[in-house]
Amino acid sequence: MKKPKRANAVKAKKGRKGSRSRAKAVPKSAAKRSTGRQARPAPRGAGAAVENDVDNDARKDVKSDVRGLRTKLSRALRRIEELEAAADTDFLLDIPNRRGFERELRRAVAYMKRYRASGALIVLDVDRLKPINDSFGHAAGDEVLKMIAVTLTRQVRSSDVVGRLGGDEFALLLWNLSETDAKAKAVIFEQAIDELSFVFHGQHVTAGASAGVSLLGAQSDSARALEEADAAMYVRKAHRRHEPGIRLVSN
Repeated sequence: MKKPKRANAVKAKKGRKGSRSRAKAVPKSAAKRSTGRQARPAPRGAGAAVENDVDNDARKDVKSDVRGLRTKLSRALRRIEELEAAADTDFLLDIPNRRGFERELRRAVAYMKRYRASGALIVLDVDRLKPINDSFGHAAGDEVLKMIAVTLTRQVRSSDVVGRLGGDEFALLLWNLSETDAKAKAVIFEQAIDELSFVFHGQHVTAGASAGVSLLGAQSDSARALEEADAAMYVRKAHRRHEPGIRLVSN
């Protein structure tokens, strides 16, 4: 009777081992069934591809930033040019103001020194503008100045420069003129302005002008030339003081 008991014990022990083995194997098979597939290793080179995508995106951002900065810079440069042009232009007459004219004069003198060119500077002062302002107001005086600016511009070449030094004083930079031609041109400017006639409050009004000349050449200095032309203008104005002041003639 003892042998059957040992055989049963051995069978029971084997049964317990088999059940433990099956119990251990269940999680693996269950994991396979739950996922449906085994995890696959990442393909070779996937990390490098991701890095390349990041680099490409960074390059695109940099290029976009550069384009934006270039656009802003271009706009800023255009704005600077506009402001510089406004700073050099007389707002009333739309011709160079003193700053703009002196800049053009310096450039012209530098050119003449380098290439042995010549020219003339004429400073012109409007006569009788103060009586016009006093009698009819500054709006009337502005109209006189506008007409004088138009008249002078029509009398010169496109290469010449007409500017307003301030108040009722104009300046003209004329290229390639002899002393005789420059003085003759100054007289023409005076006559053209003397012949202008304006009507304010039903009355005809005339102005006038006195011009002084300074020759320009390889030895010239722009500041000195302005002083010489200005002094010559005042001498000319003194000679014209015998003319009547402001002439008012009713319609």
